[in-house]
Amino acid sequence: MLVACEFLLEELLKHLEAHMIKADAHWLRSRFAYVYKTSFENNKLQELQKWSNDIVVKYPNVIFESEEFTLIQENALISLIERDDLQMKEIDIWNYVIKWGIAKNSELPSNTNDWTRENFQTLKVTLKNCLPHIRYFQISGKDVVNNIRPYKKILEKEIWKDLSNKLMAPDQQISSKILPPRIILEQTLPTRTTEPFSKIITEEQKAEIVTWFDKKTNKYDTKSIPYDFKLLLRGSRDGFTKDTFWNLCDKKTNLVVVMRVRGTDEILGGYNPLCWDKSINDYHRCDESFVFSFKNGTSILSRIKNPQSALYSYSGYHGLSFGCGDLHMYDNADQASDGTFGCYCGITQYEKSIRVSNSTYLSVNEYEIFQIHSNNK
Repeated sequence: MLVACEFLLEELLKHLEAHMIKADAHWLRSRFAYVYKTSFENNKLQELQKWSNDIVVKYPNVIFESEEFTLIQENALISLIERDDLQMKEIDIWNYVIKWGIAKNSELPSNTNDWTRENFQTLKVTLKNCLPHIRYFQISGKDVVNNIRPYKKILEKEIWKDLSNKLMAPDQQISSKILPPRIILEQTLPTRTTEPFSKIITEEQKAEIVTWFDKKTNKYDTKSIPYDFKLLLRGSRDGFTKDTFWNLCDKKTNLVVVMRVRGTDEILGGYNPLCWDKSINDYHRCDESFVFSFKNGTSILSRIKNPQSALYSYSGYHGLSFGCGDLHMYDNADQASDGTFGCYCGITQYEKSIRVSNSTYLSVNEYEIFQIHSNNK
């Protein structure tokens, strides 16, 4: 497709774009951040840009919370923040725009209290095409004071004057253009709250898992779990291959893995507070990782006994890997044929086996990987 761009083969390019969007949407989603960034590096990929943006405006976190966010092109950022239907709070949009602008100027001091007039001018120039799309008059007074005022020097004087006046005297007429509030789709939020967070584990099992990594004596109540589980990967949605795992989870920290064994009600899983790193084909030392299982209302917890071999990264053969065969997922973990299975669960580096069955080879019909964040921050 990029070759078609280079040689200006527009008809072929449109055909290839349409084919990828229709036939390879799964592949595009599994590499979404890369696809998004690449599509805006060539302005001829209009259909791919539109397809990507239609996803991002509904689920902004796939780009705004990704490690690649600060690397996206200016035209990509503008194409999002100019949309009326971008499903984000206005102050969050402002904060991300500032983050993007600062990342483009690595020489800026980390503390804005140390910034000179020239520093603010540098940021203002970087963001000159982005700032007009911020809907300043839709931001609360508290957020204006806490988040915008520290950067007021990058705003046009008239904007800051009118914004200040509106906060002090809301009925006073102002000269600045007031952009309308964004159209927040009411159906978006209930979908996130009513659907179960997982297709594998329950809220009770989630509470038990976080009790383990907090090393609590008493199990957390489901209503007082102090962590959010952010879904990074779901096999039935994203695929069961090792490449999908590395594309979506490489270098991600604080991960909880859960998987449902095919043909049983058995759930296996593990906790990795560090990360799996695609660039390192070796073991990682970790003192806090563990593996676990749930079956028939009972659970098994197995903590690490040989910390120097707690985790293993090997992108050429494995997906996720705990220990040296304690819990491995290979390529196509959902498949089993000719005696070859996609997963292995034994006992080497952890305290005890997490399986009641004597079988060490298995396949799964679903697996999920969550990144854990404290909700007290």
